[in-house]
Amino acid sequence: MILKKLHFPIYILLLDFLFVIQSCEKNTQKNSQKKPDVTEINSLLAIGHKHYENEEFDSSYYYYNKAKSLAEIKKDTSRIIHSIGWLAEIHRNSSDYSSSEATAVEALPFLENNEKYPNGRWNIYNILGNNYLSTFDNDNALYYFNKALNLKTDSIERYGIRNNIALVYLAQNKFHDAIEILSTLTSKKEIIEDKEAFARVLDNLGYCYYKTGSLKALDYLNQSKKIRIQEKNDRGLIGSYYHLSEYHKKQNMNLAINYAYLAYQKATKVNHVDDRLECLEFLIQNSPGNRSKEFSTLYLKINDSINKVRLKAKNQFAKIRYDSTKEKNENQKLKAQTILQQEQQHNKNLLLYFVVGVIITMSIRVGNFLVAKNKREKIKSAYNTEIRIAKKLHDELANDVFHTMAFAETQDLSTNANKDILLSHLDTIYSRTRNISKENSSIEAGPLFTSNLKEMMSAFNSSAINVLINGIDTIDWLSVDNNTKITMYRVLQELLVNMKKHSQCSLAVLIFKKNENKLQIDYSDNGVGATIEELNLKNGLQNIENRIQSIKGTITFETKSGKGFKVHITFPI
Repeated sequence: MILKKLHFPIYILLLDFLFVIQSCEKNTQKNSQKKPDVTEINSLLAIGHKHYENEEFDSSYYYYNKAKSLAEIKKDTSRIIHSIGWLAEIHRNSSDYSSSEATAVEALPFLENNEKYPNGRWNIYNILGNNYLSTFDNDNALYYFNKALNLKTDSIERYGIRNNIALVYLAQNKFHDAIEILSTLTSKKEIIEDKEAFARVLDNLGYCYYKTGSLKALDYLNQSKKIRIQEKNDRGLIGSYYHLSEYHKKQNMNLAINYAYLAYQKATKVNHVDDRLECLEFLIQNSPGNRSKEFSTLYLKINDSINKVRLKAKNQFAKIRYDSTKEKNENQKLKAQTILQQEQQHNKNLLLYFVVGVIITMSIRVGNFLVAKNKREKIKSAYNTEIRIAKKLHDELANDVFHTMAFAETQDLSTNANKDILLSHLDTIYSRTRNISKENSSIEAGPLFTSNLKEMMSAFNSSAINVLINGIDTIDWLSVDNNTKITMYRVLQELLVNMKKHSQCSLAVLIFKKNENKLQIDYSDNGVGATIEELNLKNGLQNIENRIQSIKGTITFETKSGKGFKVHITFPI
């Protein structure tokens, strides 16, 4: 369900920031010689906030992290807490709740047993509460929201926390407790005057009434929708339309679908991916066949894209923090070296600087080279994987789907015989889809490796092909390196795919042997074989050779046209 929380993170953090700056400026005027210069920190915070407003979260994260590091050097606690709050909020916006929690927790040692920084404490508790609410840890969410509620803060902040507590009760199915809180909020002057906040509370209250089956639900939901339309609040309308779609689902499915699609359009407009996916789930479950299929395809495409983006962002944030820590450590190291160098002779100092400079320069160059090389390899690997999947979908799946659709359109499906044929076609499509998924999924290299390897090879058995496996259980797979096992798995997979596509065999045999510190795999089939020229044209076999060479193994092919095909593989274990 799409529920809108009264987070107030940007509003409160900005107030906190301005408050800190004003108080610091006043103190500076009173005693400029005792207070450290925080101009650079304030500049970094301002740049970070500007990037945040522009939704340039990686750049925003970079500047807030630099501000935090500089504040730690200057021991400026208020700005440390302020920076941590923003960093945690950026993680939360990226749906990386574990990183957000870990970042927010860094502020707790500065807050516990210290009555200073009430706004900073409120921010951190609220962020932690929202993280736990988003991850369904309702007890911890309630704990931190109550801690925030017990602070001496502005009324608007307290009302925001009460709204979030109501959402926790809603998640716990304590609907009457949630309704009691939200009903009280609808009469508060500060909430009524804030149209966005008022519409949010009305929407949440209407949804609670819907959950209890109350007739009041529709009126509150419509009130909220009307305000949000007047205020042109596209983000808020996502929740209104989605809740109305749920409300009308039992009485008027067409209206429910229309509202769900309106919610999806608004989520697309404001680029809110999680809400887009949630709306698509509703449309997939409740739309007729063809439309449901369209929404399913769109869901998969969006979900795959956002997972890649979030993983990239998570890695980028981790790299920024790593680089910052590395820079801090290097600065401390250089400081210590400077003290030592002052006590040494001038020539030794020059030599030391020279050595340090060479090492840093070479490290940067080598590091950049390795990063660039790794990036190129990843791009190439991803590209090859996409091509292979696309080819499989076209060669192995598209034709089956087309023929099945043609059969369903032209045949009388009321007869049992045609029904059985249709089910058989669908089962074939399902099997092919599952096989393509398995070929490109991650590989378990632990205790389940042997059983998964057997299952993969056995999947190539059919009424026309018999695959025999011998000696696999004599190998101590737990002692084999994980990378070697994964490479071997992919080699055998490509080998069997090549067999199925080209060999025209009826029997294939795989024999596993351990010779001292090497593993030997012998493959043979009774297919049509191939000439050397034909072998050179097969990309699959070239991929196999490359994989074997990557684990320092050897591979040889024995084949003649019309006389079967043999492969001998050995590699160290």
